[in-house]
Amino acid sequence: MAKPTKRQLQEWKQGYLFITPAVLVIGVFIGIAALFVVYLSFMKVNLFTDTYTFVKLDNYLRLFKDPTARKALTNSLTFSLIVVPSQTVIALVVASVLNGKIKGKYAFRTIYFLPTLTSSSALTLIFMFMFSVTGPINMFLIKMGILPVGEGINFLNNPSFALKVIMIMNIWSTVPQYTTMYLASLQDLPASLYEAASIDGANSFKKFMNVTVPYLKPITTYVLLTGIIGTLQMFDQAYIFSNGSGGPANSTLTVSLMVYRYAFGSNNAMGYASTIAIVLAVVIMAVSFLSEKLNASESLY
Repeated sequence: MAKPTKRQLQEWKQGYLFITPAVLVIGVFIGIAALFVVYLSFMKVNLFTDTYTFVKLDNYLRLFKDPTARKALTNSLTFSLIVVPSQTVIALVVASVLNGKIKGKYAFRTIYFLPTLTSSSALTLIFMFMFSVTGPINMFLIKMGILPVGEGINFLNNPSFALKVIMIMNIWSTVPQYTTMYLASLQDLPASLYEAASIDGANSFKKFMNVTVPYLKPITTYVLLTGIIGTLQMFDQAYIFSNGSGGPANSTLTVSLMVYRYAFGSNNAMGYASTIAIVLAVVIMAVSFLSEKLNASESLY
């Protein structure tokens, strides 16, 4: 191996010097914090008395036997399993349409991006109003004759509908962001590919499946990864929707909300909350790794 030149050594030193502030910040605020969470997962912590008792693997054994934890994990995985594919497919289709030759596409792009500019808290309150017993959704269903007059569905307090309302809200609010990503990538897609497909007799659907989709696979992988991470960490919407309880009947209880309840709620179980957080991190890494392997693909160019 050739010995590095003086110029190379100088460049390396400058590079390390530039990244040192970032490494220090990440090390202090993320690295040390992560190690402390691992430490807490083996402890029984009482924040009121500031006592730490070593309990070995009791927190982990408790987690795997806890039916509430299983319910929270099931909710989070179900949420991710439905929301991530839905928002990805819708964003891809919408981006393809807006990238085509349609009238007013620039106005549509602007309007469609507006939900992304609204805070998650505000969107949650808006959807809670829309799906309330006297809200627009129930009024529409009554006007269409689907529901009897005065018998609206209590979406917010019905375990069969509560999580589904949050799913609809999440899909509606995240699709514009991913649509923008797809649109940006579609701007670089060579028109010659579509022209070649047309010569081969491909219709619009075949062009979409055989040209657009393969070309966008690297972006799709990124969209899936960020979608999986975001949905498995979903907290604020469930917290506002259920007022922090995860109700009705734990139907909106997510793993992140469960961590919050045990860490800062009346349970006062920071050690157990740390254990849940670590298991959630492992699940996210495993699912993300699997998704990346299944969808990883080289770009056409």
